[in-house]
Amino acid sequence: MSDYLLEMRGIVKQFGGVRALNGIDIKVRPGECIGLCGENGAGKSTLMKVLSGVYPHGTWDGEILWRGQPLRAQSIRDTEAAGIVIIHQELMLVPQLSVAENIFMGREPTLPGGRMNYPAMYRRADELLRELKIPEMNVALPVMHYGGGHQQLVEIAKALNKDAKLLILDEPSSSLTASEIAVLLDIIMTLKAKGVTCIYISHKLDEVAAICDTVVVIRDGQHIATTPMRDMNVERIIAQMVGREMSQMYPPARHTPGEPLFEARNVTCYDVDNPRRKRVDDVSFTLRRGEILGVAGLVGAGRTELVSALFGAYPGRCRAEVWLDGRRIDTDTPLKAIRAGLALVPEDRKQHGIVPDLDVGQNITLAVLGQFARHSRVDANAEGAAVRAQIARLELKTASASLPITSLSGGNQQKAVLAKMLLTRPRVLILDEPTRGVDVGAKYEIYKLMLELAAQGVAIIMVSSELAEVLGVSDRVLVMGEGRLRGDFINRDLTQEMVLAAALDQSPMRNRDVA
Repeated sequence: MSDYLLEMRGIVKQFGGVRALNGIDIKVRPGECIGLCGENGAGKSTLMKVLSGVYPHGTWDGEILWRGQPLRAQSIRDTEAAGIVIIHQELMLVPQLSVAENIFMGREPTLPGGRMNYPAMYRRADELLRELKIPEMNVALPVMHYGGGHQQLVEIAKALNKDAKLLILDEPSSSLTASEIAVLLDIIMTLKAKGVTCIYISHKLDEVAAICDTVVVIRDGQHIATTPMRDMNVERIIAQMVGREMSQMYPPARHTPGEPLFEARNVTCYDVDNPRRKRVDDVSFTLRRGEILGVAGLVGAGRTELVSALFGAYPGRCRAEVWLDGRRIDTDTPLKAIRAGLALVPEDRKQHGIVPDLDVGQNITLAVLGQFARHSRVDANAEGAAVRAQIARLELKTASASLPITSLSGGNQQKAVLAKMLLTRPRVLILDEPTRGVDVGAKYEIYKLMLELAAQGVAIIMVSSELAEVLGVSDRVLVMGEGRLRGDFINRDLTQEMVLAAALDQSPMRNRDVA
């Protein structure tokens, strides 16, 4: 009998002439937690799709052994029957169905005659949630009533209901708050103690260091190293991922903001579902030419609502005065905002950033097709040249601009959205969580691009939930809390503690050194 629960030997996967995986080997012991690390496009998701049956046996080369026996799965149903369950980065829940219905989707207990056995379903759902130490959830309520953290735990409960022996978690914390992440990591430690084996994919390497026993690093589809976590640290993981030492996480800033360029006055947004509640309450600020303005705050502070209103993309009732070069501009709709010189890279790239039915090139030129219009036709040569230039500029990893945008990794999709907005040649670039789900190497490239744009005079507003990121690249930091502006700080000797204190309205340093 093998000492390993899972062995993947010499896995090769090709798409056309491009080899996405080139002889990957992985071994996982029962009860072990493996951290699978690599840059965007390294092949992590492709490897897990091979393992979970998304890519059936026969569409790839190599061998998978499960409990010492060959696994030749033709579908996800086959791998789930064996006990291998994957939780994708984008949650696979139906918002309108109850918590219990989502947990039992496809495996519903029935009564004679085929009716669903709701009492049994609710009992088992309650048991599963108690096992996960979240008994406060009402399993009969639609899952959309709960936030991202609880929904992630519903996905885990769904996996446990499938009797998961190996749980694959793909970027499970990318949209969670710090407190929700702490709960998630605690639950994974509990599952490990119960003998559940885990493969944990995350760009948040501190999480990998906290819960993983072993780290497997892949780069450009090749296996780089398998190392016990006790012999690793975050810096060594990064060096293996990118093939070089990352002595600095953030590029050194070499630009000086110029004269005032942009001004937002009296921005107010009302809740879509409760019009009497303000999500943003009378916020005003200015922005200089070539300045990077970080916007920080706790979840629910109103940061995304603020920048959406500036760009004409807020779905509810709002009002905002937007000024550029001392002139009031019309940003009532995204199209008007783009024509006025603004661009927005949205927080949710899947819902608001990409068009999944279009290819990479079509997504990149979507906002500027008029530039390539020649009477009633699009100049395909000019469009193609622009796309190739943007792909090279952002080092976007794709075998071809004609591939579906959904074939790219999350980080490369993010680069495509950024490329699309840069083609509009904005004077003010708004980035809402620009590095969410992006690996450390790609993050560095995005930061470097931001600094290059700022040096060229582009004013940048960056919303981020990562305080280290806000402090690492911003010239100035706005702090929001409960829809209000609670701090406006020059980023000089500014600390995370000061920003948090302002967000919680406990800071005596508000408006410290405001330029």
